[in-house]
Parts: sequence; structure tokens; C-alpha cells
Amino acid sequence: MIKELKTASDYEELVEKMIEYDRLYYDEHTPAISDYEYDQLFKLLEKFEEENPSFIHPESPTQRVSEALSSGFQKKEHAVPMLSLANTYSEKEIEDFIHRTEKLLEKKDILFSTELKMDGVAISLRYEKGVFVRALTRGNGKVGDDVSANIKTIKSLPLKLKSTTAVDFLEVRAEVYMDISSFQKINQERQEAGLECWANPRNAAAGSLKLLDSKEVAKRRLKIVCYGIAEGTSPKNSQFETIKYLGELGLPIAFKEHYALCRSADEILAFSQKIDQKRKELPFEIDGIVIKVDALNTHKILGVTGKHPRYAVAYKFSPEQAETKILDITVQVGRTGVLTPVAELKPVLLAGSTISRATLHNQDEIQRKDIRVGDTVIIEKGGDVIPKVVKVIVSQRPSSAKPWHMPKTCPACSTLLVHHEEEVAFRCPNPKCSAQRLRNLIFFSSKAAMDIEHLGEKVVAQLVEKGLVTRPSDFYILDENSLVQLEGFKEKSIQNLLQSIEKSKKCPLSRFVMALSIPFVGAETADLLSENFGSLEKIQKASLEELIAIDGIGEKMAESIVHYFQDPNHLEEIDLLLKHGIQLQKPKAIKDTSHEFYGKTFVLTGTLETLTRQEATRLIKERGGKVTSSVSKNTDYVLVGEDPGSKYEKAKKLNIQILEENDFKNLLG
Repeated sequence: MIKELKTASDYEELVEKMIEYDRLYYDEHTPAISDYEYDQLFKLLEKFEEENPSFIHPESPTQRVSEALSSGFQKKEHAVPMLSLANTYSEKEIEDFIHRTEKLLEKKDILFSTELKMDGVAISLRYEKGVFVRALTRGNGKVGDDVSANIKTIKSLPLKLKSTTAVDFLEVRAEVYMDISSFQKINQERQEAGLECWANPRNAAAGSLKLLDSKEVAKRRLKIVCYGIAEGTSPKNSQFETIKYLGELGLPIAFKEHYALCRSADEILAFSQKIDQKRKELPFEIDGIVIKVDALNTHKILGVTGKHPRYAVAYKFSPEQAETKILDITVQVGRTGVLTPVAELKPVLLAGSTISRATLHNQDEIQRKDIRVGDTVIIEKGGDVIPKVVKVIVSQRPSSAKPWHMPKTCPACSTLLVHHEEEVAFRCPNPKCSAQRLRNLIFFSSKAAMDIEHLGEKVVAQLVEKGLVTRPSDFYILDENSLVQLEGFKEKSIQNLLQSIEKSKKCPLSRFVMALSIPFVGAETADLLSENFGSLEKIQKASLEELIAIDGIGEKMAESIVHYFQDPNHLEEIDLLLKHGIQLQKPKAIKDTSHEFYGKTFVLTGTLETLTRQEATRLIKERGGKVTSSVSKNTDYVLVGEDPGSKYEKAKKLNIQILEENDFKNLLG
């Protein structure tokens, strides 16, 4: 953890890291660090910016609400901006919040309403004449995604309020969440389907809300709790009484023991301690309490600072931790041969479940923390599926404990491992490695690749174990006689799987390239290959120079692609897949090569008013242009929306042509 920012360069480096952490948390729903670690880094940014206001980065997380808007949903403006809360972790910080409030209001003896801080997704609900009109996500704080159809699937939310006479319009603030039992069930289903598990219930809820099919959302059994009014009237000048009022209207609210009125820091801490003690018994996850000035008429007086209201603050609990021993360090082999060390732990109860394993990421991480077999360690699970080792209790280390090193050979096939100096990863170079083969087969059938429904991880493992499948092309020669050998497979299961296999034969070229598991080739690179070459045959014949010439493909990636298609085993497998009926869908041909966008490179930044980024990207590509993620001297246009950030600034420095949305539409024709 960074302790101090000493230079402007340190500050800018941390801003870039935080932007990426925000993207992973809000867009990908796969947090890279714990909430606690994030908040400590956030405080470092705030401190540096306070001391050096001239250095403030326009895209710093301190300057904006970080949740992104999503494609596929209409964008609508919030009647009142949705802000995020500042976080506190200590009694002193609570006292500071109280003193600041007293100073701003010029009075003592202020009442505070305290509530649970649900670990979910903030939502704004709109009712008119007592009837539900719409639901918006926080989005960028000013504009949110309209997720009304998905919110309607939450059974506890009334579409008509109990009292319609007193309410012409009402904008309610709420939190959508997933309870722990639903979360565990969904993760079990995802694991069986060969999909990546959700990191925690908050990310599962966020991911579910962004599904475009509301029938699928209904299966996620989301829940909602309402806690405030942003626009409209509350019968009393009290946040505490407002919660009761929302309950009287028939809206789901917190249990009465989960919110309280407090008159001092001592009372707030007593409420917090009571909740923290009962935290493990709750059927849902929380990460602290929210403290609000109770008198609603003071909220406007107190106002906001940056992205936070001054009338409220979150007091967050420290991440749940437990002490246990490392019994062994084992190694897992991934589909591309990358080895990941895993700590085998003495089973310990943490956050409501028994933990016996924790990822150690890579050898560098193990050496940095000096983790050894036999060590007593602190593990942490801030809702994560696989917890992590936070630190070693060196004072309890046995004298026999030795530093751990990656084995020299693959644990699955005994092949000598490869480790390049410029890489963190150790790899098994054997393409016939049994562990790699299994992971490859699981990935081949996954949604990101060939998208074969009903062919999850456990089914693939059974097929391999029984010798029915040894390579991807074997999926396409499965029949009823082979599938009947699988445990739990009856006639309906067999037919469902065979239909899914048949359906997968019509596949976009980019997804097929992804399914091949070429080292270093992800979804973006697969798209680039598909768009630039247009056919599998041309990709196979592409030279190193042709590949490197594509913006977004580096030398190492190009070498990997060339090497892959030079291997006769790979070519034989591709030939078999095509013979078994796979029909690759080519990208749309560009008819008008005279269009202004043809051959031009675009970078998109900021929020567009009438188009999503996905729609703008499609329009550019249909006219022969391409879209990259970073601004360089090779960029022709930067399309900017609201709050464009550092890419806009870099484009100005490089004198790259900047297009606003209206200019862009005019050029579209």
C-alpha cells in the first residue's frame, strides 16, 4: 500500500491506477482491490490535491462519480444529482464530521439519523400520482441508465403506492441488493456453466441490473430497500421519520432495529458496534453504517463538496479477517499454460463461510509478502469468492519454514516451465498438457467463445474423464449414445445439449478466434484480427509485419499469433472444426470506401448525449473506421462527450482533430 505521494508524477500514476480500479469495479464488476484499500488510496489523492490544487487531474476519482453508463439502456437525467458518500473509518473522523456540521450550521446538539450501509447498487425511483414511472441507476451522477423494466421484476417493490392523494410526484432513493443465499446459488450455477463467479453480492446485483433481458433479471431474485426522498414532499422535517413514511406508502424499508436517532459520536459508535456484532447474522451484506444530519431543511444549507454531500457520511467497517495457517502451496494450470499458486489453508470460518483456499496470484506476490508453508497468516474476505492473504504473522513462523519458489516442472504433465524476464507469469509450454487441455475445453464452450449452452465446467470434466472429448472438435461428434453415459443426463438434457452444440456452429469470426485460446489474444485483439483480415484464412497467413502494423497489436502478441498458426496440430484441429460444420460469420463488408471515416482511427471519451459508446463505435466501423482505447500520434479523431477527461487533454496537446457529437453526426452523413 502506498504511504505517501511525494511528486506530481506519483500523483498522476495513482490517478491512472484509480481510474482502472473504478473501471474494474463499476464496469466489469470484478474489483481488483478491497474497498478499504481503495478508500485509503482515495484519501491520499484528496490530501495531495488539497495541498497541490494546481495539479488536480480532471479525471481524478475525487472529481467525479465513477459509475459508468451502459450501452443498451436509454439515458435519462436525474431530477436531483445522485452523489456518493465520503467514507470514514475511525472515531476521530466521525467526531470531525460532527464538528464540521456544527460549525457550518452554527449550532450544537444536532440529531443524526443512522442507517445500514447496504452493499448494493444505488437507484432512483420515480412515482407520479402514486404510480411507478421509472428507475435510473446513479450513472455519472447527472444522467443514469433507465433500468425500469429490470426494477419491475423485484417483487417487493410496489408499482402503485398505498397513498396516492398526498403524492403528485416522488423521487425515492433506494439500494438494490442480492441476499447471500441467492448470491451463493447463482455462483454455483455460473461455476457449473463454466462461467466466472461473481466476486461478491454487490457485483452480482450490479451485473444483473445491466442485463438486457428482464426475464433473466427476474431469475436473479434481486431485492430493494428505500431510504430517502430526493424530490417530492416528506410529511416531517426528519430523515428518521422519512424512512417510516416510505414504509407507510408500501415501499420496502429497513427493519426498525436497523436505523436509529443519535445525538453524539458515542451514540453513533454504540449503534455501529451493535450492528457490527450482528453483521454475520444478516441475510445480506453491509459494509458499514450511514450517518445523516436528521433535519432535512439543513441539507441545502450544508450543500455539497465535489462529489459528496456535506450532510452525510459513511462509517465503514474494517474488512472481515481471520487468522489461519498455510498447510501447503499448490499450483493451478490455466488454459494458456499460466501457473497460479494457491494457498491451501487450515479451514477457518470467515464472513459466514468456511475458507480453505486463497489465491496467491503469482511468485512475485508471494515473495513480496514473504509467504511460506507453515506460516500463520491473516486472510481477508471483503465479499470475495476466493479470499486473499493480507499478511504473515512472522512472530509465529516455524523455524522449518522455507521461502517458496515456483516448481521447475508443470504439476500436471512434468514439462519444464518457461519464465521470461519481462513477464511475471510462469508457463507450461506443452500444448498437450492435460490441465491446459481441460481448461481450454471449458473456455472453448464458454459464453465468451463458442457460447455452447448446457456445456458447463462439470459436464466438460465428465466428458474428458470418460474419454469422450479430448479436443474441441470432439464436441461436434457427440451423439445420444455418448451423452447417455454422463451422470444425471436424461433425454431432455441430452437433446438440450445437442441443440446447443448445433446452434453454436454459426459463429462470428472474432469469437471463433477467441475460442482458439491463442496466448495473449483477448476479445479486443480477436475483434481487431476479424476486422482487419476479414477471414480465418487471411489471419492464418498474416505475417509478423502485417500484424504489428495493426494499432493495438504489439510485437509479443504478433509473434504469438504467427507461432500459433505455424503449429500443424493447431491447423489440423481448425480443419476438423470446419469439417464438422462450423460456419464462420464474416464481418460486414465496407461498401463505401470513399467515406470520411474509412481507414481513420477514433478514440471516444466522455458521455455522449444521444448515442452510447457501443452505438458510436458501430457507426464508425460500418464506415470503415476503427476505434482504439488510447490517444496517440496515429489517432485521427477524438470524439468527446460530457466530462471527457485526460484523453481530451492529450488530443489537444497532439493537435488531433476533436469532434463533438453534432460534428460527428454531420460527418456520418
